[in-house]
Amino acid sequence: MRAITQVIIFLLMLSLTQKLFFGLIVKSTRSFPPNKTKVPSFIRNTMSESDHTPQFNRPRLVAKKVLAKLQHEGDGAVVRRGIGRNELRNLDPFLMLDDFSVSPPAGFPDHPHRGFETVTYMLQGAITHQDFSGHKGTIRTGDVQWMTAGRGIIHSEMPAGEGPQMGLQLWINLSSNDKMMEPRYQELTSDDIPSTESDGVEVKVIAGESMGIRSPVYTKTPTMYLDFTLKPRAQIHQNIPEGWNSFVYIIEGEGAFGSKNSSPVSAHHVLVLGPGDGLSVWNRSSKPLRFVLVGGQPLNEPVVQHGPFVMNTQAEIDQTIEDYYYSKNGFENAKYWKSQ
Repeated sequence: MRAITQVIIFLLMLSLTQKLFFGLIVKSTRSFPPNKTKVPSFIRNTMSESDHTPQFNRPRLVAKKVLAKLQHEGDGAVVRRGIGRNELRNLDPFLMLDDFSVSPPAGFPDHPHRGFETVTYMLQGAITHQDFSGHKGTIRTGDVQWMTAGRGIIHSEMPAGEGPQMGLQLWINLSSNDKMMEPRYQELTSDDIPSTESDGVEVKVIAGESMGIRSPVYTKTPTMYLDFTLKPRAQIHQNIPEGWNSFVYIIEGEGAFGSKNSSPVSAHHVLVLGPGDGLSVWNRSSKPLRFVLVGGQPLNEPVVQHGPFVMNTQAEIDQTIEDYYYSKNGFENAKYWKSQ
């Protein structure tokens, strides 16, 4: 009987101890003001991965994947060409995309253009350019040169420092009404390019609009050009005008494009996007993902290209070759000019 009494007393003391201990835990937890607790951004991004994709009317999915392969261009330069190769000849209105790397003494010496625009975006280093009309300057890391060749330009693009100078060059076609317009430049330093960051996503708006900010660049052929960097576990949902052709070029890292459950795609791939009004991207890796998203209104016109000349008919190409050879109809300054 005495043993039973001792067991009962022990159980009562154990129950009382548990209640006191639990009360201390609750009191301790409630002592932290919940409205002052800071949640790191990477935790917020991880939590947000359970969110549903915004309800685009027609989400854009990856229609084609092309690896940009190394080839030699210019005078000793090396490029990764994503658009303008056999697997992807062009994507109206885009004619070419090169991811270039050039080190002295290599470069792109004097060469002509007619009928389109070139957009040079420096990722590392600097390039000095000069043309036969006296335009000269240097674009550095993060800078953009948007050059409308129009009826004719002859220029050079050479590295401005030691080591590899790296960047992207995009060729954008001009409509038949604009091919013979006067040449012009729009040049933006890295500080001139609008940028913003939110929830692990940074965007630099080279052309068009994203995350509430807009680029000052005027595009003769309506174009969007966005440079995104996503931290690990971040995601972005970007509107794209319906009816525009669009693509992604991955600069570094890997990500899931179009569908959250799609296989990740790595650097140096061009992803041609299908029709729709928006693209969703997820970075499920432990490293940053950087890519450019480019879109443009198709011209729906014939394209006849002869190297750096892009017109609508073979007769126009023949005339362009004659104009260049005889320094006329836009190439007058070629007769006596040579880059320094």
